[in-house]
Amino acid sequence: MLLSWSSVHAQTFAIRGKISSETGDPLPGVNVLVKGTSKGVVTDAEGLYILENVLSEDVLVISFIGYNTDEIVIGNRTSIDVSLTPDIKTLSEVIVVGYGTQRKIETTGAIASVKAEDIIQTPVTNVAQGLQARMAGVQITQNSAAPGGNISVRVRGTNSINGTSEPLYIVDGIQISNSGGVNEVSPLSTINPSDIESVEVLKDASATAIYGSRGANGVVLITTKRGQSGATRVTYDGYYGVQEVTKTLDVLSASEFAQLENEIYKTAVYADPAGEGQGVNYQDLIFRKAPIQNHQLSISGGNDKTQLALSTNYFNQDGIIINSNFTRYSLRLNIDHKISDRVKFGTSILGSYTINNGTTTGSTDIDAGAILSSIVGAAIGAPPTLQPYRADGTIFPFGEQRDGRYREVTNPLGLAEVLNRTAIKRTLVNLYGEAKLAEGLSYRASFNVDLQSNLNDYYSPLYIIAKNDLNANSGSAAKTNSNNTVLLHESILSYSKTFASQHSIKFTGVFATQSNMFNNNRINANGFPNDATKNEALQLAVNRTVGSSRAAERLDSYMGRVNYGFKDKYFVDFTARVDGSSKFGANHKYGFFPAVAAGWRIIEEGFMQNVTAISDLKLRGSYGLTGNSGALSAYQSLATVSSSGSDYQFNHTYTIGINPDRIANPDLRWEKSTQLNIGLDISIFENRLNLTADVYKKSTKDLLYVKSLPLSSGYGSITGNYAELENKGLELAANARVLDGVLQWNVSANATFNRNKIVDLDGGTTNERFVTNYTVLRVGSPLGLFKTYLFDGVYQTGEAFLPGSDGRTGGAKVRDYNGDGSITAADQVTTGNPNPDFIFGFSSNLRYKNFDFSIFLSGSYGNEIYNLSRYSFENPLGQRNLLKETANHWTPDNPNNEYVSGFPGGRLPISDRFVEDGSYVRCKNISLGYTLPEIKGINRARIYISANNLFTITSYSGFDPEVNSYGGSNTAIGVDNLVYPAAKTFLGGVQITF
Repeated sequence: MLLSWSSVHAQTFAIRGKISSETGDPLPGVNVLVKGTSKGVVTDAEGLYILENVLSEDVLVISFIGYNTDEIVIGNRTSIDVSLTPDIKTLSEVIVVGYGTQRKIETTGAIASVKAEDIIQTPVTNVAQGLQARMAGVQITQNSAAPGGNISVRVRGTNSINGTSEPLYIVDGIQISNSGGVNEVSPLSTINPSDIESVEVLKDASATAIYGSRGANGVVLITTKRGQSGATRVTYDGYYGVQEVTKTLDVLSASEFAQLENEIYKTAVYADPAGEGQGVNYQDLIFRKAPIQNHQLSISGGNDKTQLALSTNYFNQDGIIINSNFTRYSLRLNIDHKISDRVKFGTSILGSYTINNGTTTGSTDIDAGAILSSIVGAAIGAPPTLQPYRADGTIFPFGEQRDGRYREVTNPLGLAEVLNRTAIKRTLVNLYGEAKLAEGLSYRASFNVDLQSNLNDYYSPLYIIAKNDLNANSGSAAKTNSNNTVLLHESILSYSKTFASQHSIKFTGVFATQSNMFNNNRINANGFPNDATKNEALQLAVNRTVGSSRAAERLDSYMGRVNYGFKDKYFVDFTARVDGSSKFGANHKYGFFPAVAAGWRIIEEGFMQNVTAISDLKLRGSYGLTGNSGALSAYQSLATVSSSGSDYQFNHTYTIGINPDRIANPDLRWEKSTQLNIGLDISIFENRLNLTADVYKKSTKDLLYVKSLPLSSGYGSITGNYAELENKGLELAANARVLDGVLQWNVSANATFNRNKIVDLDGGTTNERFVTNYTVLRVGSPLGLFKTYLFDGVYQTGEAFLPGSDGRTGGAKVRDYNGDGSITAADQVTTGNPNPDFIFGFSSNLRYKNFDFSIFLSGSYGNEIYNLSRYSFENPLGQRNLLKETANHWTPDNPNNEYVSGFPGGRLPISDRFVEDGSYVRCKNISLGYTLPEIKGINRARIYISANNLFTITSYSGFDPEVNSYGGSNTAIGVDNLVYPAAKTFLGGVQITF
């Protein structure tokens, strides 16, 4: 009988049930685990679970992010329903900071955080695109909308003039930099956004001083997804969509163009302009509907000792301009393993291979330069009377048509045939070990490697050149190899202790050493016999030049941070870091970067206990110093020599010489920023509405600036720490749970108001300097102001011409601003500011039963754009097409006062006519999803449709108001000159978890 009873007692059975929230709503994705084992399941879309082969003495551990964990003995029950209660602290307090994590109530600095689901809400190629308009204080500009195109990020304004203003990116402890170049592939595009768990942006000096001479521009901490204990999860996430250009520009028809050509050259270039008809619109030929697709397979799981997360990804985006494409293959592996309760180690490995087939867009030139260097400009300016293809379907160079009259204009289809492919192999590896040395004392060592190799292939073929223009030097090619190796070791010692249940103290000490080694090899060639080998046989070229370079730099750092808290009410943080860099001058090898911050949780005070409407209230303040060593390149403080421009003839023999090109500056040092920040965090109505406000003032001194030298010195200029900038602003952010019943509705919004000002340029010598023909740097003013003439109409018949202006009837007239009777540089005035009054973002998320709906808006207000492309395509100088409006140009019979008459080789004055309001509101994303009912073998399945860049409300006349042809420039801002236009995307996707 005892044996029989024992047998029955040990029998296994199935347990089932439903997990719901405190409001009764089902919770999908909850871990239901048998304690002490790896046996477990996750709940489906209805919150239901079934767990086979359990025993009555087993204990269920039920856990879900944001809720308290429950442990329940099964007993004799076969059905157990559980209602989880929210853990407000777990949900809102723990965030990633430099070299560790903190409870949110303990943070004293300005830190913004974005969740993974928000980042990947829109199909983006890099994580920075997913952050746009989602956090206050961070301005993100898509410099080029090309697949894999680069972005510029500004955290609390522009912080440099000649150096970089891009923040430091840290991916699982590995540091990454970005240049923001308009035609470069963003290094962030090599990282799969779907692998990211969270992103925190450190904004004030208290948060960023821990990164010393690299923290002045802000720090973006990227944490990838890691495995968790529990049942193994297999997830597929994929989408497929179609992109199309959001707008095209209206241009002259063939008959209008022909009529204008006759007027310009005052001859019958076209015998019958009206007979030319509509002609060819080359924008229709270069733009296309292009597919975009993404597929990711992820596996995660583990037990109490080992957790693993593995994913593989394929992303492919064809550009809306023909022959442009971006493809990424990536693999991620994260492993964490406990050897014992005291020792743990793990690794993060990110490997990617990307191929970017680019096409040149964006230009800093005007008129002819814009048409020749940008496929978009070539398409707008292509004469509609010419044919794109020969009868046999091959590309028809314009120089072979109409007796070579248009040989200086490029067939845009030919530009699309130019090979410009960049293949990037990148491997990011973080290996760490962690040991608990004593109670509260731990040591962590990490070894990080960032290996990147780039291969750029370039070839401009012979067949796109007109036959009469072919010569021995025709056909150009290049092959460039570059390799970058970054090695970083960090030793982190941490100690934390709570005394008398009221005092908490934590110390963090860090030693870090980093080396960066770069090499580059390039071969340029021209003069090919044919196009058969493209750039794979450069030895066939008539002319070849080679170049190579190598650079190395090192950074050693020592950091200490002390966090003190009292009763979870008062908090004080002290941070200090010392950086020693090989890039600094001999007299300034080391920099010291301290910061202090404090926080007061007012809600814990006795006088607040009866204020029931306020759930949390905290006042924060910080002040500190950070640096920007990224503004310096290697060897910039040393006297250097160069072979550039030093070739000469010696004994009738061509000889390559070497000449001095930089004077030494032993005082060259990092750019430094001091920042004061005051912040307020408030939650009301039981945390249903959360508000954050920060005000800051940041002064950046010792900015790199190129200062002119007397020619008697033998050098034209010297780079030194002369300039000074100031940024100050206000950041506002809010999120609210409007409804949380069967119908759930969450909204969030943010706005950033930043003002920058140049305090000094070069020690008081220079008050103003032009950086382009229309952009100036002026002491006491914001960066990048537009300074131009004031457009004053068109000279009419019989009107007197002002000296210095376009002295012809029908020519452009500008205002004699100073009234001296002539047009000179003194008549140029400030006509625009590219810096916005404020930027903002808004998102709304609705959920009803199995349906979910979201909308995300972003925008900018108060900034101006210099529309340089309008300058080129409103100028009727002949042999190129123009914007549609110029059909209404000045003639004796049509005394128009807006568009000038045609004139061969004419130029327009740089005036405020081309300064436009760049304000906009954009619908970044609208998504509608449906989670399918329970399917056997599938824990969760969701299908969705999405529209991105659905509409933009703006008065701007160009392709897109979010633009900058100068990429990540700090000084030439808000310039539109034919960059890659933005795309509108419609897609559908599926997310399945097994």
